[in-house]
Amino acid sequence: MLDRYALPLLSRPHRAVARGALAVGISANTVTALGCAVGLTGAALIVTECYGWALLLFCVNRFLDGVDGAMARQVGTTPCGGYLDIVCDYFVYAAYPLAFAIANPAANALASAALLASFIGTASTFLAFAAIHAKAGGDANPVYPNKAIHYLGGLTEGTETIVAFCAMCLWPQYFGMIAYVFAAACFVTTLTRLWAGARTLGSK
Repeated sequence: MLDRYALPLLSRPHRAVARGALAVGISANTVTALGCAVGLTGAALIVTECYGWALLLFCVNRFLDGVDGAMARQVGTTPCGGYLDIVCDYFVYAAYPLAFAIANPAANALASAALLASFIGTASTFLAFAAIHAKAGGDANPVYPNKAIHYLGGLTEGTETIVAFCAMCLWPQYFGMIAYVFAAACFVTTLTRLWAGARTLGSK
């Protein structure tokens, strides 16, 4: 819901870092892999309850996720780059709730499971629609023209996920409450994407 407003605010720093990385010969795929490694390291730090460092590395991961896209747009996007970007995003998004469950199973495991289940809903409606829409000859979403696939929006997008994960790292004692609230919002997103996707594909 907030991506259309947040992404333009970060476009200038993303492009600046992207130009510097390209100037020294770093590829967009390398930045994608580096960002994923940074994010997964942050998740591992949650297991040891180093929440401040986990928060920092998560923010670095999200920034690099914008940088690799800016790099790809400067030199030309590739199907492989778009594929790696999406897969690495979901690796990191899944790793953080799992890490909270491992850090404190008694308090966090059920909330983590609920959140991960809600991610299945948002991911499946998002990715299935993009694949079938492309096969049917659909065009790009005009709201997100720079995305590698047709980006089906909703109540919970990247910006909302970042806010939720940052809140979890800042207030880990409230992980369960934050996870349940965000899971509920993700289930709403699943339903709206299901409706919008079926309506769009049904008209083709």
